[in-house]
Amino acid sequence: MAGQTDHPLRGDYSQMRPDYTVEQDYSRYSAAEQDLWKRLYARQSALVPKYACDEFIDILSELNFGAGIPHFDEINAKLKPATGWTLVAVPGLLPDDVFFTHLANRRFPVSVWIRNPEEFDYIVEPDIFHDFFGHVPLLFNKVFADYLEAYGKGGVKAKGLNALDYLARLYWYTVEFGLIETPKGLRTYGAGILSSGGELPYCVESDKPNRIRFDLLRVMQSKYKIDTFQETYFVIDSFKQLFDATAPDFTPYYAELRNRPDIAANEIIAADRLIAR
Repeated sequence: MAGQTDHPLRGDYSQMRPDYTVEQDYSRYSAAEQDLWKRLYARQSALVPKYACDEFIDILSELNFGAGIPHFDEINAKLKPATGWTLVAVPGLLPDDVFFTHLANRRFPVSVWIRNPEEFDYIVEPDIFHDFFGHVPLLFNKVFADYLEAYGKGGVKAKGLNALDYLARLYWYTVEFGLIETPKGLRTYGAGILSSGGELPYCVESDKPNRIRFDLLRVMQSKYKIDTFQETYFVIDSFKQLFDATAPDFTPYYAELRNRPDIAANEIIAADRLIAR
């Protein structure tokens, strides 16, 4: 997501267009950066068969971009006919309104820079590996792709209603850190998990976090932490459940949420439907 950070933004914003897009400039990637991509991809692709949802695994296998940093144009040649989405290169984190506008128009922003080797296991801001490995495969899934478009349109509207915090929580607990119930058990579809070597097994196997069945207003009440593994995960039944949940006008929801208390990231409330590991 657009996101906020207290440290100077990574990326070169000097050459960006008014919509914050830039050229990928593939020639800028060094041999060391290409090698880092291959090592990141090898680690994550070895983990996902056990912990990711089948929709992600199937598309990842079909795309097979482990040989090096992908060319955006080559992916767009497949993605546009599949779901109408395109990838756009951006310098890094974006303002909320810019981010939502891109999503509302079926454009997914992907950062062009890649982390340093010492950030192999953890990075504060989303880099090209997080954006590509975590997000791009599910853009090929029509229902999930439609959900992201609806989310973007909702974000554009929420900005005018002073309700962006609620939308940020929804994005965090679904697109970035969501779990899904499958015939094989709990699996993840969240990009923040799928691109993390540590949180991928943790979200499914650990007995520490709460796992709660998805409820839209409950999710939007819930605070989250950005510097630790998640203390709570919300579990959907299907991507259609997500799409249906975002179909109504959120305006009355925002009014109701302003009368509800925020819920701490590790808190369980009486109405929660808990799921055992």
